[in-house]
Amino acid sequence: MRKSVVSFVCIIFLASFTPAQSQTQNDPLGRKGSPITTSVPFLLIAPDSRIGGMGETGAAVPDDANAQHWNPAKYLFSEKSFGLSFSYSPWLAGLGVNDIHLLYLSSYYHVTDMDAISFSLRFFSMGEMELTGPTGEHIKYEKPNEFAIDAAYSRMLMQNATNRLSMAVTGRFIYSKLSSYTNSGGSSDDIKAGVSGAADVSLFYTKKLQAGKLYEHNFNLGLNISNIGAKISYSSSLKRDFLPANFRLGIAYEMHFDKYNKLLFAFDINKLLVTSPPIYQRDSMNAIVLGPDGEPIIEGRGRDPYKTTAAAAVFTSWGDAPNGFAEEMKEFILNVGMEYAYNNLLFVRAGFFHEAQNKGNRRYMTFGAGIKYSIFAIDAAYILPVSSRNNPLEHTLRFSISFELIPKKK
Repeated sequence: MRKSVVSFVCIIFLASFTPAQSQTQNDPLGRKGSPITTSVPFLLIAPDSRIGGMGETGAAVPDDANAQHWNPAKYLFSEKSFGLSFSYSPWLAGLGVNDIHLLYLSSYYHVTDMDAISFSLRFFSMGEMELTGPTGEHIKYEKPNEFAIDAAYSRMLMQNATNRLSMAVTGRFIYSKLSSYTNSGGSSDDIKAGVSGAADVSLFYTKKLQAGKLYEHNFNLGLNISNIGAKISYSSSLKRDFLPANFRLGIAYEMHFDKYNKLLFAFDINKLLVTSPPIYQRDSMNAIVLGPDGEPIIEGRGRDPYKTTAAAAVFTSWGDAPNGFAEEMKEFILNVGMEYAYNNLLFVRAGFFHEAQNKGNRRYMTFGAGIKYSIFAIDAAYILPVSSRNNPLEHTLRFSISFELIPKKK
């Protein structure tokens, strides 16, 4: 029974697609702002242990075997021409659950010095859930799951002795099956799998700085606009909900003290390109007031998330917070991280993830370590929360294994 309850809670957390759920997210006074909810948020989970141990600062960190999630334009700067990586992240392991997890597989190949292709598969299993009837009778067991398949093409746009710039475009297929429940007789209320598609556009720039007293140091800049695609629904009778479209901008600074010691600092900012929850008009009993068309009445500023298209939200989400500029700034997520490397063999990492209290309140420290030998690398990451908001990955280890097989042609 506990497994069923935990899985059900996980589904509610991951699939916020009903209007009532979005409405109840608002503060009763309607003045503090609310977290932004989307469908298929598993697309935003940090899939690998290297970047996961650095506070999830992946936009501009170079030599990344899992760049498909963070910024596939980085693949052109990998040390090898072919790479393959597998990551495993347990979910809610602190509650004794052992069948909820995220699996991530990514691969890249340099077609030429100027072109690369890459692929990834992301699979999220939500364990087993028991479906019961109105009186509590058993109906059946479900195993909800979601997956996404990506393919990307990267191209070098500029390359000289000190400056290099690359660009990548990604296509994504998304499938989310939360339940296959069917009403007796069949109706438009039947729950179905959600299917959608999305695209990413990313850039990566690196500049070799004058060494001075250092052996070498570099400045990197990365940008990834991801999950831009059609809204998704799990039933023909439900309104369609946003994908987790996201803006990620990052910088990274590499300091090579000598041939053996390197220190990397990284900083990312993120923002969902999704309509902010509006403030709804409420009556004396604090119930949401409905208009003549049966839709909630928005009070003052704010946009109706169900009447705003996904394309429009990419632009309007920068200024649609109902409480103005102060709330809009709280929608940015801040990430900082660092990595120390010895002889490109041993790695130690740390970072911090910060989200505003009334926008989700996720705040946690991350730690990681890795070892790389020849073509093989293994990384581990650990999350230590510092806020009251529990993290499904807290106090658990997650692992990544990667192989880079083909040396670059000189």
